[in-house]
Amino acid sequence: MKRNLLIISAFVIILGACKKDIQNLNDQTKKPTEVPPPSLFANAQKNLVDIMTSSSVNYNIFRLVTQQWTETTYTDESNYDLTTRNIPQSLWNTLYRDIIKNLQETKRTIPSQDPQFNSAAQLKNQLAVTDIMQVYAYAILVNTFGNIPYTQALDINTLLPKYDDAKTVYYDLLNRLDTSLAALNTSAGSFGASDGLYGGDVSKWVTFGNSLKLRLGIIIADYDPAKAKTVIEAAAPNAMKSNADNAVFKYKEAPPNTNPIWVDLVQSGRHDFVAASTLVDTMKTLSDPRVAQYFSTDKTGGYSGGTPGDGNSFSQFSTASDKMLLPNFEALLMDYAEVELILAEAAERGFNVGGTAQSHYNAGVTASISYWGGSAADAATYLSGVNVNYMTAQGDYKAKIGSQKWIAQYNRGFEAWTDIRRLDHPQLPAPVDPVSGFPVRYTYPAQEQTLNNANYKSASTAIGGDAVTTKLFWDLY
Repeated sequence: MKRNLLIISAFVIILGACKKDIQNLNDQTKKPTEVPPPSLFANAQKNLVDIMTSSSVNYNIFRLVTQQWTETTYTDESNYDLTTRNIPQSLWNTLYRDIIKNLQETKRTIPSQDPQFNSAAQLKNQLAVTDIMQVYAYAILVNTFGNIPYTQALDINTLLPKYDDAKTVYYDLLNRLDTSLAALNTSAGSFGASDGLYGGDVSKWVTFGNSLKLRLGIIIADYDPAKAKTVIEAAAPNAMKSNADNAVFKYKEAPPNTNPIWVDLVQSGRHDFVAASTLVDTMKTLSDPRVAQYFSTDKTGGYSGGTPGDGNSFSQFSTASDKMLLPNFEALLMDYAEVELILAEAAERGFNVGGTAQSHYNAGVTASISYWGGSAADAATYLSGVNVNYMTAQGDYKAKIGSQKWIAQYNRGFEAWTDIRRLDHPQLPAPVDPVSGFPVRYTYPAQEQTLNNANYKSASTAIGGDAVTTKLFWDLY
């Protein structure tokens, strides 16, 4: 009996110990209750750069829509099929959930940081920089879909947010940008090493913010020339002045912070894309020195592209260049070449930005060639060509500037898509088997149609129908 009691007592003690250990296992010791603002900001910033740089057909098909690349085996996206993979929903969710929401949490937690290590001026800079990033992300949404959830988008108590008018959102973004730029103090720091674009350099954020303001201003130049003029003339003196100001995100050589194109195409071993003949043939006709930086040689040692929308052979045509496939190949959110080509257009429209349309055009083209590894002599020779020289190239200023922006925005498909919609140049041929006309917007995500149906229907009616061919408010022609 005594022996049995000892066994039972020992069993109870063991049970107690096991129960305690199991309870301890439920404690998530590695899950913080509050994430530091710099970490939230860094995560949101990288997510933004990743989604804009990715070549995954589940997220980013802008290189295909703009015929910089085309596909091999699976040709849906090159033929404007957005629904098979539910691409609009993937972009929508990433921007709202992984970027805009994280940036909002960054704002919420910035004031709670230890004042011993963060001055009032630094905290103010962090709030302003975070808002500039949020404006950038919202601009992608409104310039992709039109009317979007905005005023109620981040309200946790509103499960079914209303859609705000696209123009109203757009003009509010411009106001926010002005407020954030005015709040920046270049004598104080911001996020330091947690800022993957500028390393916390606030003077660079002043430059970037004004360059973004230029971009947003020129987009509405046809719709509201007076507003565009005011915005652009205010931003131009403080926008990018050289490639040293470029908004560059430098990826690492080892995962998980590697170039998304390397992840999509090299690490995965996929052979999904080749150069599109539309871009390659244009560059060859113009004797563009960037063609060797953009693409690999084909099987004959030259440069050639596949037919957009066709099932092209990966081994036959040029593909992305070796440098683009490096794990640490950097990404651009905005660059000096874009700024100068915006200023060229602004000069043509009679805005007071200094210089001439030709001088800004030449500077933009030269900046792009230089960034990709060409020389000043290469740029000068290229610009002297009869079909490139601003005085002799065919077409009006929209044709000249639009074509050169399309070339310069290689690997930045979203911006190329925006300028093609806005300038109507270059005029791309239809792919082999298009499911629609050229997409000038994305349709709303399927989840919105299902879960937020009343607001979805209201928004669809307001913009003129939820179709890829429904033009946004600024797209007049």
